[in-house]
Amino acid sequence: MVATEVRVIDRVVDTARYPLTDPASGAWQTAVFQARQELRTDGCSVLPDFIRSELRETLRAEGAGVAPLAHYDVEQVNAYNIPLDAELPEDHPGRMILERGNAFVARDRIPPTSLIHQLYTSALFKRFVAECFELPELHEFADPLAGLCLNVVSPGMEHPWHFDTNEFTVSMLTQESQAGGVFEYCPNIRSGQAENFGEVRAVLTGNGERLIRGLSLRPGDLQLFKGRYSLHRVTSVRGETARHSAIFAYSERPGVIGNVERTRQLFGRVLPEHLAAAGRAVRGDQLLD
Repeated sequence: MVATEVRVIDRVVDTARYPLTDPASGAWQTAVFQARQELRTDGCSVLPDFIRSELRETLRAEGAGVAPLAHYDVEQVNAYNIPLDAELPEDHPGRMILERGNAFVARDRIPPTSLIHQLYTSALFKRFVAECFELPELHEFADPLAGLCLNVVSPGMEHPWHFDTNEFTVSMLTQESQAGGVFEYCPNIRSGQAENFGEVRAVLTGNGERLIRGLSLRPGDLQLFKGRYSLHRVTSVRGETARHSAIFAYSERPGVIGNVERTRQLFGRVLPEHLAAAGRAVRGDQLLD
């Protein structure tokens, strides 16, 4: 175990509750067991106060410092992030147009010294998260923009209903909005074998309240989420304070790079790595997206 790794975790993480350097400890086992149970049943687990309380203002300030570097582009989308002119049946939920107003700060604009960057690259953190998701190991995205990013939802904006392309998501709220900005999700509304378009449409049309859960998150909480199967959104932010959250992008296999079109949508640019990787993506399932 590298000494610098241990120092980073000891400084940043509340190791009394989450002793990432000691997998044999009872606290480590308890945290992993609880996360696994919640992910199995709800597809979501929140590990409260993951970041040390004395660093929460640093966490917020670092995010606020890079937020102006986000790529802003309000666009029309659908819940599947497929082309709006795709040939679909008249009542298909993919035909429902939503407005995406959130913005992303790319990894290459987040300082390596920031708390979220130090966590993202920590082997101890990756091992812990992999155990929670019951995976043998996790790899950082090779994508130089999407590997780690800050999701910025400004007042008056929202991140509409959508599915993730990755089976699992790791995120952390770094700044609360003054009002609104609630994370809502529909646990396991679809599976790898069934799209369940009827229930998805019910949620999108406002008739699926029974399927929706709201989640209270605080800065420094670690959220583990199976966003591939759970429709989710961040409701409209109100007041004068933007909502910021860090997204840690990992994969079960090394070398993952985002596709050109989606990268340009989210970050406003593509790099040679994206162009070189075009056409090499391998789908893990046959879901719409």
